[in-house]
Formats: sequence, structure tokens, C-alpha cells
Amino acid sequence: MTSRYAAKPWLGQLSAAQRAPIDPPASVVHAFRAAARRAPDRTALAYFDGRLGYREADALSDSVAGHLAARGLRPGDRVAVMLQNTPHFVLALLGAWKAGAVVVPLNPMYKSAEVGHVLGDAGATALICSDRAWEAYLRDTAAGSPVETVLTACELDLQSRDDPRVLDFERLAHPADTDDLLTAARLGLAAPELPGPGPGDTALISYTSGTSGTPKGAMNTHGAITYNAERQRTGHPVPEGAAYFALAPLFHITGMVCQLAVCAANAGTLVLAYRFHPGVVLDAFTEHRPAYTVGPSTAFMALAAAPGVTRDHFASFRVISSGGAPVPPALVERFRAAFGHYIRNGYGLTECTAPCASVPPEKEAPVDPVSGTLSVGVPGPETVVRIVDETGAEADFGEQGEIVVSGPQVVPGYWRRPEATAETFPGGELRTGDIGFMDRDGWLYVVDRKKDMINASGFKVWPREVEDVLYTHPAVREAAVVGVPDPYRGENVKAYVSLRPGAGAGPAELAAYCEERLAAYKYPRQVEILPELPKTASGKILRRELRSRH
Repeated sequence: MTSRYAAKPWLGQLSAAQRAPIDPPASVVHAFRAAARRAPDRTALAYFDGRLGYREADALSDSVAGHLAARGLRPGDRVAVMLQNTPHFVLALLGAWKAGAVVVPLNPMYKSAEVGHVLGDAGATALICSDRAWEAYLRDTAAGSPVETVLTACELDLQSRDDPRVLDFERLAHPADTDDLLTAARLGLAAPELPGPGPGDTALISYTSGTSGTPKGAMNTHGAITYNAERQRTGHPVPEGAAYFALAPLFHITGMVCQLAVCAANAGTLVLAYRFHPGVVLDAFTEHRPAYTVGPSTAFMALAAAPGVTRDHFASFRVISSGGAPVPPALVERFRAAFGHYIRNGYGLTECTAPCASVPPEKEAPVDPVSGTLSVGVPGPETVVRIVDETGAEADFGEQGEIVVSGPQVVPGYWRRPEATAETFPGGELRTGDIGFMDRDGWLYVVDRKKDMINASGFKVWPREVEDVLYTHPAVREAAVVGVPDPYRGENVKAYVSLRPGAGAGPAELAAYCEERLAAYKYPRQVEILPELPKTASGKILRRELRSRH
């Protein structure tokens, strides 16, 4: 039988220019060096009141590479980087790549056991982290790992504003048992003369969040990063040299590709603000007037609810994108009404190096009239997205099934996990574990994670559908729906909700609101209101943490 998706129905949503194959640079290193040649004095990195130009940042990262090589780092070795959104992260990343290393990004929220697992699994021989984290617990963690070289950074450096809302810590004496990253960067060393990195070389080992077991390292190649960055740059065009605000954390694949790599490809200015704080972000919008940002829906919810926020904060933006978590249709409309900007939805995973579908420019994503789900966009011309049923056969248009992806952005597999690679990437095609459907015009809709489905008295309930209804209630800021054990029904639907500032609504009111709008087996029998819902560092709400309460 001929594939229903071979004809790529989504191409009809793209312009002729957007359908054309792209020719990305071999790596972010190549893109950054090219930007340094054509705009050497343009600001590459803005960090509060600190500025680093492209020529300077290129030379500093060269010296980091030279220092790592002098410490014995060899091409192919793994360098773990555990830093917030600061210039230090970018210098460490570029320096490691210029030395031929594979970077292992670490979430700064990781505890000792989590860091220890990743360092051991990746076989990291070098670690670059903050001096505070090293003194607090990483020294002991690294002692039982393969790490031989440690560089630490004081994240108060390269700026002088010391904003207490996020930089709420004091400067420490540099740890005597580590090298100082900034000192190494200022030695003026040359980067090793290496042929790469090439597009097929592994750039990152990005560890999944471990929602279904022990975290696994997805091997993102240099070519996959630049392919998706170039697809994002051409799909969401802004003027060359524009400012990009790093709303998503750089250690996350969304921040790495859709902020850092896109910005380098466009010789833009990457605006960094350490970590997410609504007030700090809004101040940076006013100061730097960025043209582009991407972040999870929860970040936009927080910005919309921040005291003193106005339309002027968003006046400079050409494109606002969302990734990393689903976007409720109600949020999109509420945000547009308040600030005049349409949030462009997108869909991707670590295993496909961030986006594999997005909303084309000059178009708006449709909302499915039956489920009320907002489309996540359409794939690019070199990407194929199919929907398959439980037997692996292709589902018809409009029918739900597992989303599978093939294309230049899909990783070759998991680091040292041949069995998991064979299971998740049969024939090189990514089995995402997400349930969705595609309409006849090529618009992709994500229903939910397969493992999050709730079975209530034999009826299938997808949490996203209930959450989208809750988001239409004027008092709701955040919502997460999970299945909880019930001796009679098997599982009951339970909703966790946080409220918008100044809004009032009780559990009974919210349950009744859903009952009016959903089938009897879908509406939440229990509603619990929390001040804040638990999230990952990338802003994705942690349903598994809420489920664990039961």
C-alpha cells in the first residue's frame, strides 16, 4: 500500500522558498566564526550590562579550546557543561566544540545522584560548572566519576549589575582545585588545528528527562543542530543582526537550537538573563528590544501575569514562538488580545534536535473543531511525519495514532544504548511516544503522551483535552490533569490548578465548569488548587510529580 504521507500534504502550507532544501553550515562553530568575520564588532552576547562582540567571543572560546587541549582533552572526549544562561555557557560550549569534544549539557537543577549518573554514563572527562555548585556538592560528585579536568565560573563575572532578583548570591574565592574558565578564556591561546567539527559528528549527548525510566543520552549531531537552526531561521525570519532573547535554558535542546544556533546563523545578539524571572525578562525586553524569542507556554503565562506588564514590553518582537510544552488555544488568544502578538506553536523532541513541525510565517495554526486541540504546525519539506496505529500501520488522516518522524534532524540513536536505539528508532525513524493526528491539509495535532492516557471505567481520557478546557476559565493560570487510582473506576481524572493573580475560583466551581463542557467520564472528579505547579527547568509541567502524590 502506498504511504498516505509520501506525498507530503503539508507542502501546500509552505511557500516556494520554504519548500526548497537548505544548505546549513557544518556546525555552530562554523556559523559563529562566519558571523565574527562579517560582523566582528557586533554584540554577540548581552548579559545585563555586559557585552561581548563576535570577534572577542570567538577569541575567548578559542582560548578555552586551547586550554582544554593543553589539559589533555582529545577529540571525541566528553565535556559536561552545567551552567545557567550566561556568556560562560556559550564560551564553554564553543570552546569544547573547537577542541573536538562532545558536549554533555547538564541541568543546573540536577542533584548529586542525577549528575553522577550522567557523568558516569557519558564518560565525561571534563566538567565546566559554577564555582558555587562545585563547592556545594559537585566536588564530591565528581570524585566518583571519570572527570579529570574541572573549570569553574563565577556567573557574576561579565556584568556589573548584580540584579538581586536572579543573581542572589555572593562572590566566592575561586576554588583552588579547579581552573578558572574566564582566566583560561583570557590566556589568548589558539584553538587546536582540527578538521571538524563535521555535520555527521556528535555535538551533544542530551539526556532525556527520564519520564519512563533512567535518562538516556540522545546523540545530536552538528549537522542536525544547524539544519534545524537554519529551518527555524528561514521559517521565522527576522533581520540579520537582530536581538534574540534566550527565554528557554540553553542546556535544553530548544534553547540550544532555536536560540543560540539560530542567533549565530543570523549574526544576531543573544540576550541572556541568567534564569527565568518575569520581572527580569520584561526589563530585558525593554532594554534590548529583541525581535525573537521562544519558550514554553508556562513562561508566557507567567509574563502575562507579571505586575506592570504592558503591550510596550512586546512591541519590538517580530516572532514569538512556543516550544517544549503544549500551548492551549485559550492562551494564544488571551496573549494576542493583551499584547498584540500571535504565539507560533511548534513541536519537537530532544531526539529530533528540537522542532520537526512549526507554524509557517503568515499563517495561523487551525484548532481541531472536534477536540479543540491547537495544531503544532506542519513539517518541513525534508521531514516526514506519519501517524501509525498500534500495529505500525499508517492511520488515515484525522485518525489518532503514534507520531513517527524521519528527516535530517532525527538523531542516530542513544549513547551506548543499542537496545533502546533499536526500539525507538526502527529503520532510523523516531517513534516519539506521542499520540496525535494529521488532517488532510498536513496540519499536525498532538493529543498527548501515550503513557499519560487515563483509563476511567474503560474510557480513554487524554489529559490535554481536559487541560485545554480548564485554560478557558478566566481564573486559571496553569493546569495539569492526571489519573489517580480509584477502586471502582480504575482511575479517576484529577486536575491540579494554579490561579491567575487576584482571581478566585474553588475546586467545586472548576469541576462544574468542566462538567458542562466535557463528557461525563472526562471531567475531573477532584480538583486541587496549588500556588504553583511543578515544572522542569524548561517550563514543562511535571505530571509525573503530581501523579507520584498518589
